[in-house]
Amino acid sequence: MKTLVVGVGGITNGGKSTLSKSLHEQIPNSYLIAQDSYFKDDSVVPVDSNGFKQYDTLDALHMDTMMSDVDSWRRDPESFLRLRGLKPEHTTPSLDEEVYVLIVEGFLIFNHRLLNELFYKRYFMEIPYDVCNRRRSSRVYTPPDPPGYFDGHVWPMYLKNRQEMESTASEIIFLDGQEPKEELLAAVCKDVCQEIERLRDGDCCSHGCQES
Repeated sequence: MKTLVVGVGGITNGGKSTLSKSLHEQIPNSYLIAQDSYFKDDSVVPVDSNGFKQYDTLDALHMDTMMSDVDSWRRDPESFLRLRGLKPEHTTPSLDEEVYVLIVEGFLIFNHRLLNELFYKRYFMEIPYDVCNRRRSSRVYTPPDPPGYFDGHVWPMYLKNRQEMESTASEIIFLDGQEPKEELLAAVCKDVCQEIERLRDGDCCSHGCQES
């Protein structure tokens, strides 16, 4: 049994969730962990001097719980899947050649040192300010964004977190979130398939990944 951990990060509304879910559907024996599932309760998220909730920080997330789940998968991905009612697929004659893939998606996954060290492939979805602002304003959040939240917190924190990420994380593949979803999926899926093939000397793409 072999494992591969893939990270899909990026700006809010950049398309990382869509890409990650589609990638999960394409890759056999994959599992998706989303960082947004680990937000702390709204009541404990601090507020800045402007009254804005500080959601775009690692302190707003239960990163210890997230890391525990990631480590649990790494110890035994097959048992991890079975405990969640998922049946592993045997895509190779030998179990020793079977490759399990963990897809970790989130806006700050590359800013967490211990988590970032686990990734063999890193993808980062980016879109310009105006596109991000337009997409963000069209979505409904719980709790909803207060007036001025995007310019007063979301965008400045994105720039800050990105600068920090680029100073500490390496080998990040940047993706244009304005590109067609199908093209992005095909490119990333092909890239991940090549890593799977390298690990098991098999053919991943015959099991779902589409060539670009």
